[in-house]
Amino acid sequence: MVAALTLAITGGTGFVGARLIDLALDGGHRLRALTRRPQPDRAGISWIEGALDRPEALRKLVEGADAVIHVAGVINSPDAAGFEVGNVAGTGAVLDAAQAAGVGRFVHVSSLAAREPALSMYGASKARSEVLVRASGLSHAIVRPPAVYGPGDRETLELFRMAKGGLILLPPRGRLSLIHVDDLARLLLTMASPVAPDALLVEPDDGTADGWTHRAFGEALAAAVGRRAISFSAPVALVRMGATIDRWLRGDKAKLTPDRAAYFCHPDWVCDPRHAAPETLWVPRIPTPQGLDQTARWYRQEGWL
Repeated sequence: MVAALTLAITGGTGFVGARLIDLALDGGHRLRALTRRPQPDRAGISWIEGALDRPEALRKLVEGADAVIHVAGVINSPDAAGFEVGNVAGTGAVLDAAQAAGVGRFVHVSSLAAREPALSMYGASKARSEVLVRASGLSHAIVRPPAVYGPGDRETLELFRMAKGGLILLPPRGRLSLIHVDDLARLLLTMASPVAPDALLVEPDDGTADGWTHRAFGEALAAAVGRRAISFSAPVALVRMGATIDRWLRGDKAKLTPDRAAYFCHPDWVCDPRHAAPETLWVPRIPTPQGLDQTARWYRQEGWL
């Protein structure tokens, strides 16, 4: 159990950040969270209106905080500039505020994509953000989540919908790791503790050795929605063509950009066991089949599936 802390959180209105806030409040922590839009009042949390490019808001966010958990970032952008502003400059601004305030701990949410920075603009920007954290002089942990899923997630919703329809289109054959959002949120809270070791690099997953093949993941999705489904591993050329078509159809709002296609097609997004979290601090609790079942039920209850 992590002792009660005053935590400053960015990205608290997103999928991971919102669940992090829920669990942090349940754990008795006192929170400050950055938001672009007014939020409903909630006991235990002070919303700070602002953004990563507003130094005064960041100063208010981190003032008196025991730790910063930096979740905010850009996962999709039509160009490198968008990733640079959101992931590199944004991280630098939060680090500057934390250093000036004397914050004792900085937890940075990166991505497995940072492991292969040559593959994508997104991965390259996350790798550069990690460099800033390591050079900051702050006690820190860098967390590289794999594919994150769970209730409320819109990124994996389409895969559940495809499973319900009986045909799951997947990237070229490969392997991946997965983690439920609740397990990730617990890890982030644990990494914010002053007793967590400094300079940790953690690649957390669901505990499945060697990860999941794409086909096995497709079978687990089908089981979660109670349907038989065919999983089709699309060739690289088809994925790239899909990215081009999505860009034509939706412009800057495209979900499958050429940049995302580049890292989706990489064959190995399995977490490195050498970077597992110390078992004395954290272990995953939610097996993926159980988590997928729970997520599918939530989608149905909300009318999303």
